[in-house]
Amino acid sequence: MLRPALRSAPFAVLRLTLVLSALGGLLLLFETRFIYFPSRAHEATPAGLGLPSEEVRLTAEDGVRLHGWFLPVRGARWTVLLSHGNAGNISHRLDRTLFLQTRLGASVLLYDYRGYGKSEGSPDERGTYRDARAAFRYLVEQRQVPPERLVLFGESLGSAVSLDLALSHPAAALVLEAPFTSVRDMARTTIFFPLAPFVRTRYDNLEKVARLRMPLLVLQGDHDEVVPFAQGRRLFEAAPGPKRFFTIPGAGHNDAYFVGGDAYWQAIADFLAGLPDPVPRD
Repeated sequence: MLRPALRSAPFAVLRLTLVLSALGGLLLLFETRFIYFPSRAHEATPAGLGLPSEEVRLTAEDGVRLHGWFLPVRGARWTVLLSHGNAGNISHRLDRTLFLQTRLGASVLLYDYRGYGKSEGSPDERGTYRDARAAFRYLVEQRQVPPERLVLFGESLGSAVSLDLALSHPAAALVLEAPFTSVRDMARTTIFFPLAPFVRTRYDNLEKVARLRMPLLVLQGDHDEVVPFAQGRRLFEAAPGPKRFFTIPGAGHNDAYFVGGDAYWQAIADFLAGLPDPVPRD
């Protein structure tokens, strides 16, 4: 006769399998809620901070209407297309924008993914890629910004969006802050690690970065509590050159530019200074 423990082992495995299958089914239904944390309300505006700006209305390839702000700097050498992280909306990036303008002298386009802020729809991976392409088209076609003067800047989730855009839309450079290797790799670092095989959203940055054909700067806090530092480093090592990696000592996931201070902005300025001169400004 089998011992009770041995006899019950197959049933324990079966129960675990059923639980994981059920959780996987729930993940399929609610996956986007675990990845995207959009906010509709604007907590600040450029006007409220005394920043000159223009309201921007964009239309993605699938007809979804998007909202953004263009914040110009007269005589700017660079224009930054900023793709934000997975929480909040563009109103939470105005402080960063102010620094991009004052420290780097750059014009900035902020846009919200579908489902964020005043943009229509709900977010998903393909949708965010479409939204970034709409923002790029606006800058090149309506603002007449030469791609040689465009810097693609992505933070966290936005690093995946900006990297995907960089593969099909040539620009001067790509800057990634707190980038991750893939959503599945991120799932493996959380309590959801048993569900990683069920995740449909990919944002497979590690696969894509090997095909990058523009200068890359990676910025990563060594105390990032969301994206493991090792993921940013691994992504950097998989990228072809030219490339630079800048560690922000003591910085977490959301405070890199604050903790890094002057050194953070100088790292970006030095990186941009090393790029070929863009086409002459009008």
